[in-house]
Amino acid sequence: MRELAAFPNVYCKLSGLVTEADWRSWTPEEIAPYMDVTFDCFGSDRLMFGSDWPVCTLAASYSRTFDVVNQYLGRYTVQVRDAVLGGNAQQLWNLNMQGL
Repeated sequence: MRELAAFPNVYCKLSGLVTEADWRSWTPEEIAPYMDVTFDCFGSDRLMFGSDWPVCTLAASYSRTFDVVNQYLGRYTVQVRDAVLGGNAQQLWNLNMQGL
């Protein structure tokens, strides 16, 4: 992870978190250390949320999958939250969201 993060043009998608855990018994507290590492490696400006839907539904509903990341982001500013939940993807892929 750290080797990839050394390349400034590489982004990381927070995806597949719940399906890599024990499908029946995972907790947000067990997943948080993995998000800690990605934030440490990539920073908030090169991270993007990805639900991994529909695969995530093997281990959790879409809303629970989203909530794990969204609750984790509660420790950061609104700007960081907005960046990870969409702004970074918009910037990376040069998406024009005007008119939507």
